[in-house]
Amino acid sequence: MTVGRLTGTLRDKDKMGKGKNEVFGKKIYWHSTAHIMAQAVKELFPDVKLGIGPAIESGFYYDFDCQEVTPDSTTAYTFTPEDLEKIEKRMREIIKKDYKFVRKEIKKSEAISLFKKLKEDYKLELLNELNKGITIYSCDNFIDLCEGPHIPSTGRIKAFKLLKVAGAYWRGNEKNPMLQRIYGVSYPSQRELDEHLKKLEEAKERDHRKIGKELDLFNIFEEAGPGLVCWTPKGTIIKEIIEAFWKEEHLKRGYQLISSPHIAKTDLWKTSGHYEYHYEGMAELKFGNENYVLKPMNCLFHILTYKTRIRSYKELPIRYAELGTVYRYERSGVLHGLMRVRGFTQDDAHIFCREDQMVDELTGVLELAQYMIKTFKFTGYQVDLSVREPGARGGYAGSDEDWEKAEETLVQVLEAKKLDYKRVEGEAVFYGPKIDIKLFDAIGRAWQGPTIQLDFNLPQRFNITYIGKDNKPHQVFLIHRTVLGAMERFIGCLIEHYKGAFPIWLSPVQVAVATISQDLEDYANEVTEKLKSHDIRVQLLSGAEKIGFKIREASLMKIPYILIIGKREKIAKNVSIRERGKGDIGSFKLDTFINLLTKRIRNKD
Repeated sequence: MTVGRLTGTLRDKDKMGKGKNEVFGKKIYWHSTAHIMAQAVKELFPDVKLGIGPAIESGFYYDFDCQEVTPDSTTAYTFTPEDLEKIEKRMREIIKKDYKFVRKEIKKSEAISLFKKLKEDYKLELLNELNKGITIYSCDNFIDLCEGPHIPSTGRIKAFKLLKVAGAYWRGNEKNPMLQRIYGVSYPSQRELDEHLKKLEEAKERDHRKIGKELDLFNIFEEAGPGLVCWTPKGTIIKEIIEAFWKEEHLKRGYQLISSPHIAKTDLWKTSGHYEYHYEGMAELKFGNENYVLKPMNCLFHILTYKTRIRSYKELPIRYAELGTVYRYERSGVLHGLMRVRGFTQDDAHIFCREDQMVDELTGVLELAQYMIKTFKFTGYQVDLSVREPGARGGYAGSDEDWEKAEETLVQVLEAKKLDYKRVEGEAVFYGPKIDIKLFDAIGRAWQGPTIQLDFNLPQRFNITYIGKDNKPHQVFLIHRTVLGAMERFIGCLIEHYKGAFPIWLSPVQVAVATISQDLEDYANEVTEKLKSHDIRVQLLSGAEKIGFKIREASLMKIPYILIIGKREKIAKNVSIRERGKGDIGSFKLDTFINLLTKRIRNKD
């Protein structure tokens, strides 16, 4: 997509901050198309009630309540593929007429009267939460409650496609009505739309839920609860290899590994401020007469560990690292395979340091993050500097001076590493600014990756100090950081990045040994045992099935190497090798193949 073409169509450029044109260009174009879709739906189905229609990361959607579309109003109408075709046809008519988007500011009382007349219950609910700045947009006879901005007129939309219909609870809350959500996307040219649709088809083929089932990597059992992942033996192998690599790299860099409980007293989370700022995402439970919280993060245990004794300035920095399982309440409407879950293993670490050590420590974290990105072979990454939302200071801990100093430090580190970055307002956590790194996968999609956060809230709340050269206590500077993120989400990302064809060092099964006939099983067992003795993960495919069937089975499981055992191989004490993606690569002595394979595993190929 040519972003400049999108931003060139905007009428409300004055509402966009410097450096945001690219983002706003896409969002406004897609949001405007969502309004055109809503207008088409209302013209075809007058009884539907409007929900909301935002732009999202790769297009737009609009939610509709179809309860009153059915004559008896006992069941909600479900949009069919034929309905989508009709809606697209009406949208093309609206676009062809080039209606203007007209913005109007109105009083709250006037807006309530208007949407009562229109019988738009969901808009009235939204209005009740607004106190000022109420705007509506009209397009021909269609009116919607909307902050905007929009493109000047409907004719600016050149190519679009409605993609699918899905159920969605109103405002993501399962206690609310289930609405019909129509997804779509639009572009300034058919070529750009076709490229996007092609990428969507590729994304479907890479869906980690589909591949995870095919390769038997993980399960989420409804009986156990949504958003809770159960790793299969093969999935556990991948997880354990990544975690072992993570621990090894952290120990090399002077981190100390710790383990912490899954629960802590509620009062601890009140002291930290998490109870105040993150209560909706926390789960409370009662043990006897005491209240506990199922831990949503690991940091408080790391702080308590640090505070077990008085620390000298000579001991700093202290780096604690933990692969700790945490729990956060995510509404069922947003749960998504491994990407959005309720229980996950957090790749977590906390660095306690002096002010004069902050730049070096932050630099070290960045270098570790870059090493991880390179090792897992992502195609690139984007760096965001996440800061406070201007004018919303009530939602953040710490003084203005703290925030400014922290931001300056992060900028200093990024510029010293010569990293391009984008300053993003409103994305900071409540206790400090952060560096967010988004990873680009094999088809150019961005995934949340490493995060580096400065915290001046918890050191104050918990009085985290060290004794300086002057024999006086000084406040510690605290860095929160993750270089992989949630292990579940990271592995889901890897599944889609590699399309299930994991590199050899991560593959649950690295080699399949397949016999041409059953009388060769003695040599096949000999080959299998020798591979195992070199810590190579191997699966023996023996039995009466034909070799073509065995090769197909191993290929479907995306096993990197298939060793074919025939009479010639047995006599010569060789193996014939098929390599994933290349086919037959010839016959080798087994020792030669083992040396080749162990070198590739060692190099993380």
